[in-house]
Amino acid sequence: MQFGFLGINYKNAALDIRDGLSFTNDRKLKFYQQAEAAGVTQCMALSTCNRSEVYYLYEEESQRTQIHSIYQAMFPDIDVSAYLLYFTGKEAVAYLFRVAAGLESLVLGEDQILGQVKEALDESRTMGYSGKELNRIVRDAVTCAKKVKTEYKISEKPLSVSYIGIKMLENFCGISGKRILVIGSGKTAALALQYIYEYPNISVISCSRTYAHAKRLREAFQDLTVIPYEKRYRIINDCDVVVSATSSPHLVIRNQEFTPQKPIVFLDLAAPRDIDIFYAKEPLVHLINLDTLLAAARENQNERERLVKESSKLMEERLQETLLWLHQSHMDATIESLQQRCNAIVEDGYAYLNRKMDLGKREQKLLKKVLHASLQRLLREPILELKQLESEEEQEEYKRLVRQLFQI
Repeated sequence: MQFGFLGINYKNAALDIRDGLSFTNDRKLKFYQQAEAAGVTQCMALSTCNRSEVYYLYEEESQRTQIHSIYQAMFPDIDVSAYLLYFTGKEAVAYLFRVAAGLESLVLGEDQILGQVKEALDESRTMGYSGKELNRIVRDAVTCAKKVKTEYKISEKPLSVSYIGIKMLENFCGISGKRILVIGSGKTAALALQYIYEYPNISVISCSRTYAHAKRLREAFQDLTVIPYEKRYRIINDCDVVVSATSSPHLVIRNQEFTPQKPIVFLDLAAPRDIDIFYAKEPLVHLINLDTLLAAARENQNERERLVKESSKLMEERLQETLLWLHQSHMDATIESLQQRCNAIVEDGYAYLNRKMDLGKREQKLLKKVLHASLQRLLREPILELKQLESEEEQEEYKRLVRQLFQI
C-alpha cells in the first residue's frame, strides 16, 4: 500500500485558477465515491483558499493513474494538468507533514492550516473514507506539527506590518489607558483597530475622508468615537498615539498644520506615507513608519526560516517513525491471518481433547491457555521476521509463501 498526494496550491496556480479548482462539499463526496469505485477506499480532500489537494492510499499503479483522472474530471472547464503537483511514498508523507506544520503555507509557519488538516480528516472519517493507515499518517503529521509549534514557536514571529506596528507601540509607550486617534477606514485601519482593542482601558477615536466609512467601523468596534476628517488636527494634542492608515496620495498630517505641545507617538502604516517625515526630527514626537516596520517584518521572516531549518531534524525523526509504521503495516493482514489460523487450530485441538478427556472448568481453561501459548511461541519469531522485512519485494514474496505454507 502506497501513500499519494495530488493537487494544486498557491505556488503553482494563481488565485483565479485556485478559485475554479476548490472542492465544494458535493465535489468532495463525488470524488470520494469515484475513488472508492476505482479501488481507493482511503482518501482525504484538503481545500482552502491557497490549496486544493487530495491525499490517498493505493495498492496498484493503475489506481494512482485513476485518481489523477478523477481529479481532473472534477474540473472540466480548466486544464488542470498544467498546474498539478503530485508525490508518492516518502515524498507524499513528508509533504503532508510540512503542510500541517505551516511550512508549505503562503505565510511561513501559520497556524490555521493545522486545524484545516484535522477538519479534513474528520470529514473523511465521518463519510467513511478514512481507515487505519490514513488516520495514523494524518494524526502523526498533526502531532509533529504541534511539537514543532510548541518547541520552535515559528508563528510567534509576526509578519503583519499592522501587528508589528501595534507591538512597537506597546513596547515603546504602552497602549493600555491611552487615547488613540486612528485615521483611515480601510482594511489596514480596521486591522490596526482589531489589535488596539486587545488592550484594556483605551479611548479610540476614528476619522476618515469618507465619514460614512468611518461610522461603519462602529459596527465592529462599538466604543469607537467617530469625528469628521477635518477635525483631526484639533484633537491630536489630546491624544497619546496617532495611527494613520489611509490610501491618500498626499500627506494626511503635515508639519505646517500641526505642532505638538506634548509627547506623542505617530504610527504611519501607509504607502505612500501619511505622516510628514519632518516629525522624525521633532523632539516631542516618536515616528514609526513602514521603513521600520518592513525591516522588522524581513527580520522576522528570516528568523522564521532559521527556525524552520532548526526544526527539520525533529520533523525527519517523526517522519521516519511514521514511514516505518506504514512499511510494517503492509504485513498486518498477513500476520492477522496467521493469528486467526493459530486460533482456529487451538479451538480444534481444544474441542477434540475436551471430548476425549473428563476435564473440570479449571482444567479446560488451563488446556486452552497452554495450547494457545504453545502456538504463539511457535509463531513469535516468524512474526518478528515479517515485521522487519526491509523491501516491498521481500514483503510480497513472504506474503505468498505464508499463504502457501499455512493455506491462508
